[in-house]
Amino acid sequence: MGYATLEFEGTVTVVTGASGALGSAAVEAFSEAGGTVCALDVVEPDDDDAQLEPDERTHFYQVDLTDESDVEDCFARIIEDHGRIDNLLNIAGTWRGGSPIEETPLEEVELLLDINLKTAFLASKHALPHLQDSGGAIVSVSARSGLEGGSGDGPYRITKSGIRILTETLAEENRGTVRANCVMPSVIDTPMNREMMPDADHESWVHPSDIAEVMAFLCTDASSVTSGAAVPVYGEA
Repeated sequence: MGYATLEFEGTVTVVTGASGALGSAAVEAFSEAGGTVCALDVVEPDDDDAQLEPDERTHFYQVDLTDESDVEDCFARIIEDHGRIDNLLNIAGTWRGGSPIEETPLEEVELLLDINLKTAFLASKHALPHLQDSGGAIVSVSARSGLEGGSGDGPYRITKSGIRILTETLAEENRGTVRANCVMPSVIDTPMNREMMPDADHESWVHPSDIAEVMAFLCTDASSVTSGAAVPVYGEA
């Protein structure tokens, strides 16, 4: 997979949404490259839906990323346990299709705002003081569909567009100290997506490990001149 070309020994990386397909791939990427990984999720690794397989460099923290006091306490524990934070990967998120705006329940919009945008905001807010100390990096997950409006999944697109604006804001406010970038997948090749779209061309979808490797690259010195970017990771999808 090319992880051997990355080096994170001596660093501490926080990954939100770590029990999911992309989150677990990111945990693996940083762990295989020698880093300490703090894996955050409300879903524990032994849950049937979890894809996370912690190793000796992975430390799991159960946290409700939509609850600010829980997030604040979690980051305090991470600092107590590891003394620093070098990278934050905002991966926690979900997808919902839907109806035209006039038919969309408020509860669905609130769910997407909470899971896709509020989690990234809160994690960034409480990681930033420590990232400023270490001169670290934030990489978040936006989406190709967040580049424009569209029919049927408007609230999802709105939240993923918000991730891109959050990224640009973080980059501008922390210029010279913390770099912030985001990646924009199209359809990720996950078991859930295959189940939801059984007749689609799965061969054109991008594997989570390939996206994780781009996210890891954006945390290395090799990308030190890149901040505020929204990086396409569409593959052939």
